[in-house]
Amino acid sequence: MSNYDELHRFLLNAANVRGELVRLEESLQPIVHSVEYPVQIQRLLSEMAAATTLLTAILKFKGEIGLQIQSKGPVNYAVINATHDYTMRGVARWDESLSVLPESFQELLDSAVLVITITPQEGERYQGVVALDKPTLAECLEEYFTQSEQLATKVTLMTDMSEPTRARAAGMLLQVLPSQAANTDVKNDTQFDHVCKLTETLTEEEMFSLPVNDILYRLYHQEEVEVYPSHPVSFACSCSKQRSADALRNVDKEELLQIIEEDGAIKMNCQYCHSEYVFDSVDVEAIHNGQFIETRKDQ
Repeated sequence: MSNYDELHRFLLNAANVRGELVRLEESLQPIVHSVEYPVQIQRLLSEMAAATTLLTAILKFKGEIGLQIQSKGPVNYAVINATHDYTMRGVARWDESLSVLPESFQELLDSAVLVITITPQEGERYQGVVALDKPTLAECLEEYFTQSEQLATKVTLMTDMSEPTRARAAGMLLQVLPSQAANTDVKNDTQFDHVCKLTETLTEEEMFSLPVNDILYRLYHQEEVEVYPSHPVSFACSCSKQRSADALRNVDKEELLQIIEEDGAIKMNCQYCHSEYVFDSVDVEAIHNGQFIETRKDQ
């Protein structure tokens, strides 16, 4: 399907509103099928992936953004990390003793918060915490932008789980341009309110079947729409044997050698892509002598 795994940015000039639209398919599969997740977890990760991609477009610098859910409910933990060049990865943890998981967003989570972390390559890290006390993830993100950024924002998230082996997700974000941000109350901004109501008429069938240009025309054909070049979105994991070695450098060498003596090797697995990195006694000596050089990625 065309226009999938691409982020599309557009501007509604007359309404002073910027917008983004993303649809994920190929980039989503390594996340939702990395383990045998229940469909409810797949749906949650899919929504988070679409949302994180939309937020990635807001970054004005090189770095990473992460959306992490922490909960005391059936879902304990879920995270999607993305980079400024639109690569992402994610993972979730849930109560595997449950034979059936609830369907709704609120029932999956209990006493939950969403932690939004922005990590620039240069500069200070920023972290915001959002209470997940609304019926949907989209509504929680809207509240975050209204309170923390003082920007009226509309977030739409959709998923298509009709094919068990082919999850799809989509998202749209509309936001008042900063020059118009003095008014964050959507109800009092008639132009933004009008655009939001147009967006709410979009059906899931249209979102997942129509080309992006047709979607924008279907919604905003009476508006002045300026569309920017799209950006590809892909799955990528930043793990490496070198990063694993850097972590081992903080562990006492004798302790590492003892593990190798007992188990034959040190094996480290990435929770995101499940790559395995194996270290022997020669590696450990090199790591602690500052001479370790990554030569391959063990699978």
